[in-house]
Amino acid sequence: MLRFLLHYGIHIIVPIAVGLIFFKNKRIWIILILLSGILIDIDHLIANPIFDSNRCSINFHPLHSYWAIAAYLVLFAYNKTRIIGLALLIHILADVVDCYFLLLEAN
Repeated sequence: MLRFLLHYGIHIIVPIAVGLIFFKNKRIWIILILLSGILIDIDHLIANPIFDSNRCSINFHPLHSYWAIAAYLVLFAYNKTRIIGLALLIHILADVVDCYFLLLEAN
C-alpha cells in the first residue's frame, strides 16, 4: 500500500505541490504541464504485458531509458524547456521509487 501511495502521490501530488509552491504566476498552467509528464507512460503500450506491477520501468521502456533520462536532464537545464524537463524528471522519480520498492520486496 505504501508503494502505491508513494508512486501515485509523486505522480499527482508532487506536481500540484511544486506548481502551487514555486510558481505563483500561471500556476494552473504549470500544474497541467507537470501533470502531463505521465504521458511518457505511452511507451508501456509496446510492452508485453502492457502493465506488470512487478516490473521496473527504468531502462525497460524506451521513454524510461537512461538515454531518455539524460535528455530530460538536458531539457531541465534550459530555461525555455525547464518545466517540461521537470515534469519528465518528476515522473522518473516516481518510477525510481517504485523500482526501489521492488528491490526491497525481492530481498
